[in-house]
Amino acid sequence: MNAPRPGIAERLSQMIQLPTVSAELEERGARPFEAFVALIAEQYPLVHEALALERHTDFGLLFRWAGAGSGDPLVLMAHYDVVPVDEDDDWTHPPFAGVIADGLVHGRGALDDKGPLIVVLEAVENLLADGFVPARDVYLSFGGNEETYGGAAQEIARVFRERGIVPWLVVDEGGAVVDAPLPFVPGRAAMIGVGEKGVMTLRLTARGYGGHASAPPALTAVRRIARAVDRLGPRTFRPRPSKAVGRMLSQLAAQTPGPARLLLRLLGAAPPLTGWVFAALGGEPAALVRTTVAPTMQSGGTAANVLPSSASATVNLRIALGETTQQTVLRVRRRIADPLVTVTVVEASEPSAESPTDNEQFALLAEALAVSHPGVAPVPYVMMAATDSRHFHRFAPAVYRFAPLDMSNAQRASIHGVDENVEIAALERGERFHRALLERLG
Repeated sequence: MNAPRPGIAERLSQMIQLPTVSAELEERGARPFEAFVALIAEQYPLVHEALALERHTDFGLLFRWAGAGSGDPLVLMAHYDVVPVDEDDDWTHPPFAGVIADGLVHGRGALDDKGPLIVVLEAVENLLADGFVPARDVYLSFGGNEETYGGAAQEIARVFRERGIVPWLVVDEGGAVVDAPLPFVPGRAAMIGVGEKGVMTLRLTARGYGGHASAPPALTAVRRIARAVDRLGPRTFRPRPSKAVGRMLSQLAAQTPGPARLLLRLLGAAPPLTGWVFAALGGEPAALVRTTVAPTMQSGGTAANVLPSSASATVNLRIALGETTQQTVLRVRRRIADPLVTVTVVEASEPSAESPTDNEQFALLAEALAVSHPGVAPVPYVMMAATDSRHFHRFAPAVYRFAPLDMSNAQRASIHGVDENVEIAALERGERFHRALLERLG
């Protein structure tokens, strides 16, 4: 077998230099997105020669690699759009320069999600150069608007269902290879999302009497909205640990020495206790076990001395596995307890089902991981953010969210933040993971 071709860092740098910011489509236009499609055709000639490409909507790319057998296909997913950059943020390197320095590739999208995308394309290109044919069909599904609710992936999933194609395995972004996955758990773990929380955006609106600010009523529209937001605190939803959290704790116990191992085993066997402990820890542990509520925007008023006749707030919720969007809205309305505050659903997506860990698909992920990251155990967990794969979990039996890249805590914090970067060595290991996955697909 030939060695992987060099230059992965340079190719990712070129990708990053294209500002495919889906939330700024109106300002920037579609040119960066079309330039990205042209760029990967240039960078990956064998992929474009051997695989059939379909365009779905303006931003969905679906490649089909015909396999030697007739089994249900593998779908490898990623997205090539990125989130905006706040111009007030101070980046060490310009976010769209794609600077390569100190063994890293810097820039917006390095981890989310052009890095995970490029390791898929690299693996396929390298295997094609060796004359490899997969044991079953392989689809590469790349969306250009994941950060704005994923219309391209939604359409691709609809096409799969229309054609009667049920993927045997779907792998999308999500987890990664991380250090110290919990505060008291040492070592590294490959966190694989076996389910993902639902997403809901609500708009709270209240009307009141306008007029001069010198004689305000007791409860203005702004005060009413502020009170409603205040009532939607962290304890709005009770802890509800999913089975995946129990499986995660049991797996992590195996690699944890001392008294912490007993604690993990106890938590894994006692979901109510797990919910209480994780909720008390706050942050990511709390988000693993319950629906979260995050007020993200507020508006109202036109002048400093004028009472606004209306005010509003936008609230983003991530819905725990086992709950529904309908239950969530009812809970929010009960907590607000104000009939003069209107609650409107702007966007909603149900939580996923949990994919199993005792099947051939998860075992295949573990085999590939043993090649790319020897000694790192696969650990199931619940994905807290939304991915394009949520459009597949309604009909595909095995959907996992895992980007095979090493990410430090600082790198994970840079996603959607400042100074996003990825190690070149991590990209090389990510390519190795996907190559091993495809080689063992039989």
